[in-house]
Amino acid sequence: MDRASTNSAIASENSLEIRGGLLARNTLLNFAGAIVPLLIAVAAIPYVIRNLGAERFGVLALSWVLGGYLGFLNLGLGPATTKFIAEMLGKGESHQVPVLVWTSVSLSAILGTIAGIGLAAATPLLIGRVFRLSPALADDARLVFFLIALSFPVVFATGSLRGVLEAGQRFDLVNAVNVPISSANFLLPPVAVWLGFGLPAIVGFLLLSKVGATLAYLVLDLRVFPSLGQSFRFDRKVLRPLLGFGGWVSVAAAMGPIVAYLDRLLIAALISMAAVAYYAAPYEAVMRSAVVPGCLVGVLFPAFSALRGARQNAEVENLFVRSVRYLLLAWGPVVILMLVLARDILRMWLGSDFAHQSTPVFQILAVGMLVSSVLWIPHVLLQAVGRPDIPVKIALLVLPVYTALVWVLISRWGIAGAGLALAIRVSLQGLLLFGACAYLRLASLRSWAGNRMVSSLTVLAGLGVALALLAAWNRPWPTRAVFTVALALLYALVAWRQALDPEERASLRIGLSRLLPSHLHKGLRSSPLVPVAPAQQSSIEDPP
Repeated sequence: MDRASTNSAIASENSLEIRGGLLARNTLLNFAGAIVPLLIAVAAIPYVIRNLGAERFGVLALSWVLGGYLGFLNLGLGPATTKFIAEMLGKGESHQVPVLVWTSVSLSAILGTIAGIGLAAATPLLIGRVFRLSPALADDARLVFFLIALSFPVVFATGSLRGVLEAGQRFDLVNAVNVPISSANFLLPPVAVWLGFGLPAIVGFLLLSKVGATLAYLVLDLRVFPSLGQSFRFDRKVLRPLLGFGGWVSVAAAMGPIVAYLDRLLIAALISMAAVAYYAAPYEAVMRSAVVPGCLVGVLFPAFSALRGARQNAEVENLFVRSVRYLLLAWGPVVILMLVLARDILRMWLGSDFAHQSTPVFQILAVGMLVSSVLWIPHVLLQAVGRPDIPVKIALLVLPVYTALVWVLISRWGIAGAGLALAIRVSLQGLLLFGACAYLRLASLRSWAGNRMVSSLTVLAGLGVALALLAAWNRPWPTRAVFTVALALLYALVAWRQALDPEERASLRIGLSRLLPSHLHKGLRSSPLVPVAPAQQSSIEDPP
């Protein structure tokens, strides 16, 4: 079989794999990888605060923030690596992977070194003048910042190495590394405190865990792509596409915190710090729950990239529309429950005072979170087709409008106005992102009208009406809880039969079956995305 025929067969097989439940499996793996560290953090952080002290814990928390936020200085090389490798695999051109990988990793390490030197140079100023610290803590904080600076080359390179596995849809291996490392981020501090170690030692242990993650990703990359160990080459020709794509991703990452915290800053300035608390608590609860739809979005990027690289444009469109529908079907009921039970949730969680003050903003933010989750799908699609500039330009276009809106609406309606401004912002961004996808002919109007979208929205609306009627029913909460569970089960059954076609139901069964140990025990030498001939089972790659 010639290379063109082989590549065509691979592309067809890939699209079948993606439709055959791979995304469902990877989404569930990502969910496990996200929820386990979160649960550990909830249990571990109170112990650390009590034993380390509020001020030292503040420095530790700041180290987490710096380690995460300053990652935008990596210029988006991790997502860029994922995109271009996925395209190569979609085209059947895996022999080009080593040059791209080692160029990306090398550049990441260089950028990490530059960022680390910059942070180390700024540390005396930050500790001495910017951050208010007690004199007794200044030396420890200074050492912590130097350790963070030291970790940057490793952390930056890790993003590129992880992107290799994500491009190959090996989210089982990604989470095999990510779960223990992310868990260690919250487990190591209480263990170190219990053993009597101080703050610098705790951050040092965290640095060692990051080195361990980098080595683990490197070993797995070499096992999945053996040719990486046979060819090490830095190619300046690869830099332009990597930086051209990653630069826009980096700008988006840098803008994120600015947009996210603008509402709270204005609430503090226009109302009071107490109002910030009434807004921030429901905000954090609602937005942290977005980890669930985020798990789906995380696996779509390499899938879109692979299909686009294989020129399977019809499959890209099909996956795009179906993903929006799946997210609405899976996450829509949760948002409806938040709307209906908002006051009860807040009363049981934070007390009657918060329930009285925060219920309207909780409900508005829940709707905004659903819209925000949906708009991430066209966002990653535009990135996957090589237009990462469009989401950034849209965000920049909307930002001044949002700034004016949040100022006016807070002045008029308080914290509920802040929530409304956020909901309007994400809705406007969503319309523009979907409009951009339509303009680029990534999804036609016919595809939205079909694909069981109407049936899905009808089923979801029916659940909303039923839960609203149930909430108005004046009965004790145990009775309403029983009926709520019954409605949820009925919704799942109707959605399974009416909102999903037979192929989709079969796909979900395949995805769930792939979580069984018998499948996972196939190990590192099989790929769920790129098929290989029997004689090539030691690698997921095609022969060069």
